[in-house]
Amino acid sequence: MPPRSVPREDRLFYFSLVPFAYIIIAALLLLALSITWKALPALEAYGIDLFLRNVWAPREDSPGDYGLLAAIYGTLVSAFIAVVLALPLSVSLAIAVEELAPKPLRGAIAFLNDVAAGFPTIAFGLWGVEYLVPFLRDYVMRPLYSSIGFLPTFSCEPLSGASLLAAGTLLAFMVTPFMTALIREAYASVPFHLREAAASVSSAWYQEVLLVLGMIKPAIVAALLLGYGRAAGETVAVSLVVGNSFNVSLCLFAPSYTVSALIANQFGNATYYPLMPEVLFAGGVFLFVIGLVINWMGVRMIERVRWVG
Repeated sequence: MPPRSVPREDRLFYFSLVPFAYIIIAALLLLALSITWKALPALEAYGIDLFLRNVWAPREDSPGDYGLLAAIYGTLVSAFIAVVLALPLSVSLAIAVEELAPKPLRGAIAFLNDVAAGFPTIAFGLWGVEYLVPFLRDYVMRPLYSSIGFLPTFSCEPLSGASLLAAGTLLAFMVTPFMTALIREAYASVPFHLREAAASVSSAWYQEVLLVLGMIKPAIVAALLLGYGRAAGETVAVSLVVGNSFNVSLCLFAPSYTVSALIANQFGNATYYPLMPEVLFAGGVFLFVIGLVINWMGVRMIERVRWVG
């Protein structure tokens, strides 16, 4: 509520915006309730085992046997690979734009980065299945399998190339522009006097950069969290390169599944099988909860750097 000392015109403007805020909150609650309501029959039938078992055996004449463990595992691991690969790229690109690029080019590079962040995901998926997957199979997976295949993460022979590693690498390309934009904005918001202070106690340029990065560490963590949440929810592009196999393996070269890819691939035929639609809605509940928690954590981290500037 605005304080009573605020002019009447400003109070009217404030109250005119309040309904829109409540509409957004109501839409979010309605979304959560509707998905959970549709998932209740599956949750009642399988309980927590629905998220802890790896089985997918639909039947037309009776409720099948379902478990989302493989899809949940693939979602979490592929998103983890994505942010591990994307974080150094994002930080490096943000530093390059803010510190190294000539001033006339900074705006152009930032614009291209923002355009890439909103690029259609299906385009990434088509590029990934046609070029990225064969490249990773021939020049990354097979050499790693031949040289250090005794390690569990590289122990399975890459066949088609569609795998957790391919999905995570593609997701890294997709979330890097988004994470770069967050880090770059935080980096640019550091006041000039703080940069001068960092320069005064640094004997080299890279030390100054490290000090500034330390000032925006919460924003970097927020970019990591928000990038993870975004990667976990990607659908079509991931379904083209992950292999779509109900497989839980430590090997990154093995095909797998993600929850979003499972929903996209199975929902069209789900009505022919009892309880399958409800199981897919339960997968949607999992994605909703994961996205809500991670994004809430990311937003809270961003709030910690609002003092800058």
